[in-house]
Amino acid sequence: MKYLVTCLVLGSGLGMPAQAQTADEAKAFIDRYTSPVSEWTGPTEGPEAVGGKTIVMLAADMTNGGVLGAANGVEEAAGAIGWEVTTIEGGGTVSGRSSSFGQALALKPDGVIILGYNPAEQQTGMERLRDAGIPMVTWHSLSENGPGDEHGIFANITTDARDVARAAAYWAHIDAGEEPAVVIFTDSTYQIAIDKADWMKETIEELGGEVLEYVDTPLDETSTRMPQLTTTLLQRHGARWTHSLAINDLYFDFMGPSLEAAGIAGDAAPRNVAAGDGSEAAYQRIRNARFQAVTVAEPLNLQGWQLVDEMNRALAGEEWSGYTSPLHIVTTGNLDRDGGPENRFDPENGYREAYRKIWRGN
Repeated sequence: MKYLVTCLVLGSGLGMPAQAQTADEAKAFIDRYTSPVSEWTGPTEGPEAVGGKTIVMLAADMTNGGVLGAANGVEEAAGAIGWEVTTIEGGGTVSGRSSSFGQALALKPDGVIILGYNPAEQQTGMERLRDAGIPMVTWHSLSENGPGDEHGIFANITTDARDVARAAAYWAHIDAGEEPAVVIFTDSTYQIAIDKADWMKETIEELGGEVLEYVDTPLDETSTRMPQLTTTLLQRHGARWTHSLAINDLYFDFMGPSLEAAGIAGDAAPRNVAAGDGSEAAYQRIRNARFQAVTVAEPLNLQGWQLVDEMNRALAGEEWSGYTSPLHIVTTGNLDRDGGPENRFDPENGYREAYRKIWRGN
């Protein structure tokens, strides 16, 4: 939803890992993010619940597991804070996303939560909300966490997209015996998707790997495009193709039949690695070793709670929390923790009660 230093350290004052330069540093990064997530590092202070609010949620495409997961989190958190939420789905089309703004304005909400919209594409609609004085909190609309003042966004919510991209690329690098030859899948409709793909490409090449192809194909057309595209890529690259790196699990929803038809086993190369979002289908593929090895999952339900908390801060006239939610590298080795049995990344860090305490004022 685009940094180069010589070692894996906590740097730049932001506490974020620097770019790995060796396989050992990449392994250390992977170890960090495959570990259990048991500590709450989010906000412990903030405004009490601003009660009785009506919120419209604009969801780009509910067939996208990331959008669906974040939307479910918003609904859950809204119930906890006492708000009414009306969901309007964009249907995965430009026209659907555009028309959703008019529907939202007609409802005269207190705030709008936007999931997966590109502000450049929907500039007019976002300007209408801004001009009407309606606060906007977004998910994956920008590559960076935090305010997007140029678009009137109070806060955009995402994990650190650079680290999500690096995690996917590092895992592929190590899994390929430090000789990966990858195909990268992205969707240029979304700036965050372009950035993640570019960071994956940069990381693979910095560590000496090869990018066989950089494929731009729309997320909302994966069901029709990916089967034939997979066959074409197999014909073009054959056994050289060690890993697929995609900006979303959705690409892998439709690759399996083509790989199977080519006589490729579910756990064989090309091994599929997603830099987001941790869908239920991705968890099932990883669990069953069926054409996906890894997803770099986001805590989608937690992010839904954060979206509601940030909206509460906007309605209370306060600043955004500054919180960046954690990512998690999901493999067969850690599926028993942090929501894995339920096929999602749901950190065991007490985030629900942490937000409830803030909203209760204690």
